[in-house]
Amino acid sequence: MKKETAPYTPMMMQYLAIKERYPDTLIFFRLGDFYELFFEDASTASKELGLVLTGKNAGSESRVPMCGVPHHASKNYIARLVERGYRVGIVEQLEDASLAKGLVSRDVTQIFTPGAFIDRDDGQHQFMLVVERGTYRYVFAYADIVTGDVFIDQSLLDDASLTTMIRTITPKEIVVAPDLVEMLHTLNATRGIALTIESNLVESSLIRDEEEARAHARLLAAIQATQKRPLTFLKSPIRLHQGQRMELDADTIQHLELVVSLKNQTKFGSLYWLLDETKTVMGSRLLKQWIMQPLTDAHQIKARYDVLDAFLSHRLVMEGLSQTLGELYDIPRILTRMHYQNANARDLLSLKQSLSKVPIVRDYLLQLETSLTHSFLATMHDESATVSLLERALSPDAPVSIKEGMMFNKGYDSQLDEWIDLAQGGRSQLAALETQERERTGIKNLKVGYNRVFGYYLEISQGQLQHIRPEFQYERKQTLTNGERFITPELKALELKLLHAQDQRIKREEILFKQLLDELLPHISRWHQLADVMSQIDALLSLAYVSGMYRYIRPTLNQNQTLKLIGSRHPVIEKVMKKAAFVANDVSLDEAHHTILITGPNMGGKSTYMRQIALMSVLAQIGCFVPAETADMMVFDHIFTRMGASDDLVGGQSTFMMEMTQTQYALAHATASSLLIFDEIGRGTSTYDGMALAQAIIEYVETRIGCKTLFSTHYHELTELQSTLPLITNVHASVVEEAGTISFRYKMLPGAMQRSYGVHVATLAGLPPLITERAHTLLASFETQPNTVNTNVVRVENKPSRIDQAVRDLDPLTLSPLAALQWLIELKKKVD
Repeated sequence: MKKETAPYTPMMMQYLAIKERYPDTLIFFRLGDFYELFFEDASTASKELGLVLTGKNAGSESRVPMCGVPHHASKNYIARLVERGYRVGIVEQLEDASLAKGLVSRDVTQIFTPGAFIDRDDGQHQFMLVVERGTYRYVFAYADIVTGDVFIDQSLLDDASLTTMIRTITPKEIVVAPDLVEMLHTLNATRGIALTIESNLVESSLIRDEEEARAHARLLAAIQATQKRPLTFLKSPIRLHQGQRMELDADTIQHLELVVSLKNQTKFGSLYWLLDETKTVMGSRLLKQWIMQPLTDAHQIKARYDVLDAFLSHRLVMEGLSQTLGELYDIPRILTRMHYQNANARDLLSLKQSLSKVPIVRDYLLQLETSLTHSFLATMHDESATVSLLERALSPDAPVSIKEGMMFNKGYDSQLDEWIDLAQGGRSQLAALETQERERTGIKNLKVGYNRVFGYYLEISQGQLQHIRPEFQYERKQTLTNGERFITPELKALELKLLHAQDQRIKREEILFKQLLDELLPHISRWHQLADVMSQIDALLSLAYVSGMYRYIRPTLNQNQTLKLIGSRHPVIEKVMKKAAFVANDVSLDEAHHTILITGPNMGGKSTYMRQIALMSVLAQIGCFVPAETADMMVFDHIFTRMGASDDLVGGQSTFMMEMTQTQYALAHATASSLLIFDEIGRGTSTYDGMALAQAIIEYVETRIGCKTLFSTHYHELTELQSTLPLITNVHASVVEEAGTISFRYKMLPGAMQRSYGVHVATLAGLPPLITERAHTLLASFETQPNTVNTNVVRVENKPSRIDQAVRDLDPLTLSPLAALQWLIELKKKVD
């Protein structure tokens, strides 16, 4: 009976077995110096990466589609695929091919996903987020595998809270149990975010709460599934909902321009842009995290104030620390590469450079007497042994790749020194052999030489050939005009070593580098703590620098629900304005005055006023000083804003619907210790609808929530609420009107604005006079008969103006240059 032929080669069968286990993953299959992709994976990669799609003979079947990328350049290709939302699995050899019996064993060693991609190096967090549905809440567990940071949070069990939390965390990837997939798709909550199903759990004893522990366990399982290694690089989770952080939803972060500006969605013009004077990437990353997660613990906030005070009182310490920190590298990313065995010699040199600055930082901190700096000192250990080891081991000119050799200093390893010497031509050994042979033969001009064709040789002149004896074991290699070239068994052995020296040197250096990494790995946890401390010092230095530069003052924190600011300024606008003076304003909210109702024209400064008060609270609660003359501030648990919106066409929500959704979210989550910022609530619908909603919302906030509220409106009728709700205070944006024109003073004054200036603002904006004059006429009509519409339409005749007619009547060919100039002068007079 004829034996059936297998449809594919053993190697291709090995590939298919791996692919069957990872059907949703693009498999990068290592073959020599290339990663190859086959079948549908090859077709997908060729389209996405612009690669040539070829084929491979894979057995009795027809050729299978194939494409590939060089191993040394694979990171860029993988990054492009991951950015497009693909999962990429790396298949490597698990054994030495020279020692393998039969087919080399291969398997997936790592999976790259949008939330698990360690080679992204933009300095920002990249979170993998787990969403878990509990009995009465949603639980969120998320981690950045590059920095090792892990967080636990929660929200109400409703759709709006879920989508808001996802937008706030801004993950690269969301991981859920199978039963949540359909619901997330229905909500459109994962728009533009990779979604992964994970059914497994990796139990952890770090969290006692059952629902939080399940979310954390699913997160660990997802990370374990991609990283294929112990998760010792992850830090203990921080539980953000334990009342130690101010909660800021995605809309508030956006409206207040905390990390990016509304106009161009870049860092410029944001609070982060203002405050980021950090010297390290890790400090900048932490500062951004502080801005999005302000503190609510007064003791922690005051501890940061104390450090700022100490810095500003010791300017030389500030300057010295700033200069020293500027020489540090991104330690957490280096440590991650070390943990993944992806570090190179340059990474370790960067680590050495960073660790060498610890004594200098310690000396500076010892000059400061604060509880926080004392705690920093307690975690800064003597790293001189590691610095000395790396100094002795690694060449300062080590290359990026560990495959090139030349990483280690001479003297670090005797065996490596021998290979280095041989790789550099074996000069010392060749010289020793030459001396030995001269003494043995008595031929003083004998020399060792080399050429590419014949290799190494002993050259003897014609007149000295008689000195060669059989016991010398000289074997003739080449005859010359003036002599002969020979080879000996000893020179053959040395030649063999010389020809393989570079390969042996590289292999030895790879072994030594792995040994060096293994020696350093037990200290990674300690260095993570050091990185945390250095990041905090850097962030605090940045806050101190900004506070000193812009004349900020230390706020007083109170427990009596009071917010009193004298001469407060918008921190970002003040920096943008540079030389122009910002108009400062006051605010007073206490237990007897919960709400400020703000009226005034557009462009009068109402929104700026509200934003600056919210930003002052964020500044104060991240531990920064604030731009004001005096500041007595309560600690807020939430800040909610509703400050303008645009249609969400993809989500199927109009501007007004989004306005109401954001308002509902704020009202559902606000407490008596929250700050509400409502800008023009109700303007997206008819006048009476909008006014009714606005009043009802104000009444609800005052009678049911009792939190601090800033409410701007064009509904002047609402200012009468002060008579029935005494907790409301009216203020207005001041305007000066002269000769029918207005100018803004950007000053908030007590009392309500008695009229609108919309037509005046339209005039300032440059609308045609025919429109603004007609609007003035209609406005006067509406003010005398408020419930009617003026139906007397004014028809604008299409009649040319005097200037238009003069231009039309002109025949420029009949004018002399002097007459043309005179005509132009007359035209200018008419225009004026």
